[in-house]
Amino acid sequence: MARRRRTRKNRLDKTLKWVLATGAVALLIVGGLLYVGRNRFFHPDVVIDHVHYPVVGIDVSNHNGRIDFDKVKADGVSFVYLKASEGKSYIDPSFKKNYASVLKAGMKVGAYHFFRKKTDGVMQADNFIRAVDGRHLDLPLVVDVEDWGNDGFVKNEQTVKELLAMVNRLKKKGFEVMLYTNGDGYKNYIAGNLDGEYLWLCSFKSPGTLHKQYGHKIQQYSHWGTVDGVKGEVDLNVFNGSRGEWEKWLLPAARGSGRQQC
Repeated sequence: MARRRRTRKNRLDKTLKWVLATGAVALLIVGGLLYVGRNRFFHPDVVIDHVHYPVVGIDVSNHNGRIDFDKVKADGVSFVYLKASEGKSYIDPSFKKNYASVLKAGMKVGAYHFFRKKTDGVMQADNFIRAVDGRHLDLPLVVDVEDWGNDGFVKNEQTVKELLAMVNRLKKKGFEVMLYTNGDGYKNYIAGNLDGEYLWLCSFKSPGTLHKQYGHKIQQYSHWGTVDGVKGEVDLNVFNGSRGEWEKWLLPAARGSGRQQC
């Protein structure tokens, strides 16, 4: 009887473990689907009036894989922001190749750095400078400051301190700077601290409804765009103004045949 009870108990234990393991996997799958789908559900596609906002761009990094930038340009894209670096030492492995390909395709090009909230701002600035060293850019260097994928327990005051240090370092070295963030990031890190800097805003709203509130230069209005030459989904952006305003806003050397050298 004792052996039978142990056998039955072992079977119950195995069944319970299987149920728990299966349930955990199912929860992970469902949770992942809900996470991916929630923004699509709560943030439907933004319809851009391309008469008033004719200048469209994308931003890409190594995770976008191999890109045919000639096809990207042919699909109506005017500018590309490339991820150059992250934190104090990471350099995007596709940056050099993507940079050369964008120039060859004839689009305007810029570079961005993913800001790590817990990392020394001066060291991050120096890493960004190393990444873009010697390359001509048409657009300001962008510091991407956001909570998603970042250190979750850093106080806002510490984030602002390092962000200011990074921006000041870049400007001291002679670079034009723009900050990328969303509404929460703007409120937590930029408002009252870096109001005078160019702003690239992530928002799933019509550009016309945002201008007076933020005065941004570029809006990222979708994470789920499709563009010829890019496999899978890609971030879509629009310049907040006319084509004439765009030409005036480009870095001085980019308005003619040359480009700003970093």
